[in-house]
Amino acid sequence: MVLSWRNHPAVRAVSLTTHEIQPEEHAAWWASRKANVLIYQDEGRPAGVVIFNGGTWSFYLDVEGLGPRLLQAWMRLEKEAVEYAFGTLGLETLGGETLAENKQVLALHRRFGFRETRRYERLVDGVPKTVVWTERKATERAK
Repeated sequence: MVLSWRNHPAVRAVSLTTHEIQPEEHAAWWASRKANVLIYQDEGRPAGVVIFNGGTWSFYLDVEGLGPRLLQAWMRLEKEAVEYAFGTLGLETLGGETLAENKQVLALHRRFGFRETRRYERLVDGVPKTVVWTERKATERAK
């Protein structure tokens, strides 16, 4: 289920790894990360994933399954993930990488109080791309 969400063309297009992930690669990733992965639910059905790695996070959703509820799910997932990071995990700072071209997610992060702290170039499947690092401190509030 998680692999099919991650391999959706719309998700791959804005990811730091754009190739189609094969089952063996996914199994190795899952084995090393499963303790840090939360499954987001929409109306009681699995619909996305949030990955925490220390104070860094990332997420993606079931683009196809959510359909017209995608924007609402994005907002709810971000709100719940931030609350979890600062509450349950007790993080002081939460940050993550977003491709500069992914303006929708950058706008979503700003809405939830994240601020851009730096930009840098990174190779994404051999192509240089601009990456934006955004972060938020537990003491900062969304606008």
